[in-house]
Amino acid sequence: LETETAGVKVLCPQLDINTVAAGGGSRLFFKTGVFVVGPESSKAHPGPVCYRKGGYLAVTDANLFLGRLLPSYFPNIFGEKEDQPLDSEATARAIEAITSEVNAYSKGSKEFTPEQVASGFLRVANETMCRPIRELSEARGFNPSEHILACFGGAAGQHVCAIARTLGIRSAVVHRFSGILSAYGMGLADVVVDRQEPCSDTLTVESLPRLQERQKLMAEAVRAELLVQGFPDDRVDVEVYLNLLYKGTDNALMVKEPADRDYVGAMRAVFKREYGFELAGDRAINVEDVRV
Repeated sequence: LETETAGVKVLCPQLDINTVAAGGGSRLFFKTGVFVVGPESSKAHPGPVCYRKGGYLAVTDANLFLGRLLPSYFPNIFGEKEDQPLDSEATARAIEAITSEVNAYSKGSKEFTPEQVASGFLRVANETMCRPIRELSEARGFNPSEHILACFGGAAGQHVCAIARTLGIRSAVVHRFSGILSAYGMGLADVVVDRQEPCSDTLTVESLPRLQERQKLMAEAVRAELLVQGFPDDRVDVEVYLNLLYKGTDNALMVKEPADRDYVGAMRAVFKREYGFELAGDRAINVEDVRV
């Protein structure tokens, strides 16, 4: 329920999606000896150079120049009148121009080809895409190499193998409809009603029945709301959580009710997975929120 974007904390139910400014429209720059990808975007209009609208050099141009995009597979919808194919020649000229900047900066110490420059920009873009994946996996105690990388979006197949290789992932899934999976997935996603209430209690054998009673009342309200929307009762699943915090610490962890209802053991396991160690002693656990 809590995310931070550009230094601003937002408290509201939302999908756990991490964004990164390294898409096909991300612009390519060479600044003081460094290849830079984004965060500036060429956007849909004017778009990359190959769109024939006087756009900017972008990731899409690098993929086109390296043969990862085939103009013959694209409809003739580019240009001012939207009746022309992708402009490979304009992209080649733009890549050659930035290659000249790179070679001028190196002052003859090393000569780069346009293909090397385009590949370099893609490596930077791929690394930028890897960072949020590491934040969602390694930073939370998960090993990316033990998972399968699923990709979606129009440029999915152009980057997924390189990203998987960088993260040490051995298997990747490229769905036949990967270009539309974002929209398709949103259409098939479960309808979720989320409720969260603040709490100021300590997790004990005595307090657990009170907390469970609150969860029960909240679950009944949530179930009723879904029934009003037309969902049959047998299609409604209820999950309950406690937002727990070790006394004397600052960061609460949302813990799902375990099968044995042992929240203390579940909190200990989640804390160790998140931070890599266990707190010594029988430290009290505070309940910050009740969630259904």
